[in-house]
Amino acid sequence: QVQIVESGGGLVQPGGSLRLSCQASGTIRGFYTLAWFRQVPGHDKALVASITSLNTTYYTASAKGRFTLSTDNTLTTLNMQMNSLQPEDTAVYYCQHAHNARATWGPGTQVTVSS
Repeated sequence: QVQIVESGGGLVQPGGSLRLSCQASGTIRGFYTLAWFRQVPGHDKALVASITSLNTTYYTASAKGRFTLSTDNTLTTLNMQMNSLQPEDTAVYYCQHAHNARATWGPGTQVTVSS
């Protein structure tokens, strides 16, 4: 089993920055993906950015140029540096581990961008 814990959310003013962290633990092996999703009320979770166990990264259009992923050398910690945050980035951010079509989610961390 895999466990996911996120941290680093909070309140920030427009134009500010936050750094989210995701720690994956448990049975982590083979090819897998760690990803950040976000969800606003009334909508499904939406992918923000991801990294594979082969260290291949992907950023959605909304994240590219503003958000940056980084990991440790075990690829079980996934940080996301978020810069130039805007009110539309307000959401609950979730970290996901996906392996063999099985997804494990963390409880989420709230990010609020407001003046």
